[in-house]
Amino acid sequence: MFKKVQVYKTDKYNMLNVEIQGKTLIVREISDQWGEECHTFVSRPEMLHWAGNRFRSADFVGREDELEAIMQAFRSI
Repeated sequence: MFKKVQVYKTDKYNMLNVEIQGKTLIVREISDQWGEECHTFVSRPEMLHWAGNRFRSADFVGREDELEAIMQAFRSI
């Protein structure tokens, strides 16, 4: 049994979910451009490091609140 946490969802083709399976964290990112990408992490700090690199502040100029909401969702896991 695992727990599923939704980090964000803009529509049925653009979303990011994290599945918690024991100590393993599986990030599933679905986008209309790239399809589904799956990333597996063995620790929370490893996942947060990836998230910090994936969601850079330079990509969210003018949408800083959106970036903060995404990062806060990751930190709450």
